[in-house]
Amino acid sequence: MLKRVLAAGLVACSLLTTPAIAQDAYPTKPIRMVIAFAVGGSTDIIARLLSVKMTETLGQQVIVDNRPGAGGNLGTDLVAKAPPDGYTILLGSSSAFAFNPGLYKKMPFDPLKDFAPIGQAGVTGYAFVVNKSVPATDLKSLIALLKAEPGKHTYGTPGIGAVPHICTEQLKTMTGVDIVHVPYRGAGPMMIDLAAGQITMALDAVPTSIPQIQAGAIKLIGNGSMTRAAALPDSPTLDEQGLKGFDCYVWFGMFAPAKTPPAIVQKLNASLNAALADPTIASRLKGMSVEMLPHTTPDSFAAYVKAEHDKWLPLVKASGAQLD
Repeated sequence: MLKRVLAAGLVACSLLTTPAIAQDAYPTKPIRMVIAFAVGGSTDIIARLLSVKMTETLGQQVIVDNRPGAGGNLGTDLVAKAPPDGYTILLGSSSAFAFNPGLYKKMPFDPLKDFAPIGQAGVTGYAFVVNKSVPATDLKSLIALLKAEPGKHTYGTPGIGAVPHICTEQLKTMTGVDIVHVPYRGAGPMMIDLAAGQITMALDAVPTSIPQIQAGAIKLIGNGSMTRAAALPDSPTLDEQGLKGFDCYVWFGMFAPAKTPPAIVQKLNASLNAALADPTIASRLKGMSVEMLPHTTPDSFAAYVKAEHDKWLPLVKASGAQLD
């Protein structure tokens, strides 16, 4: 009888310790990092930089998986509904967590309840850029052109409801211009068409704009955020050019599904922070004007996400923009 009791006790102990052992061993297979936008956009570029270093520190390959659609909702929802085991994570942006809740009457996920925030990956402003053939060099001359030719010109965005969509609609309201929206499935194809002259202008994240600005394929009108981009210090902001209070930016952060064990979240957080601290990656991000913010712990990042959600929700609703 004593042997049976001891045996039963050992089995019970082994069952209790199995999850802890599994978490300590994590990861034991490749990790999928979902990107809710197309290849070539700023989120994709940052994810691919981080994935290399995270592969090294975690000892398992971190594979980038682009799942664009619905302004970032498609890929974000995929992660929300994934098993909370740390093998499907998201490098998301403010689109799905701060803007989309005000754009969609029915969200497929709850941005504050369905995720375990891991840490912030940076923030960057948007560049207001035009095709090189547009006869304007600053905001004043561009607004004059647009008002002289109402309805003739177009602006591209990475998708309906994406940050640049809301920001450009705000710009339209503030300036009174009439321009037509052309949504794309990501910033990559949008910028190809902008350089080719298929669209007139776009608000595009600084990291993806810089190469084409430097190559002369597109022209920079100004920075969309309230502060000048570090990589474009000589370009005045739209606020400086008279569009007072205009502040368009995007932040990036890493998330796991809700109920992911805290030990796994902490291990992913440590790997993310190691990648951000790597001199080569830090230099690349700085060169793209991606700034590091202090929300690098799961708790501080969770508080930041909630604050951004609460900040933008009433503003987006006040704009009247609706996607369903």
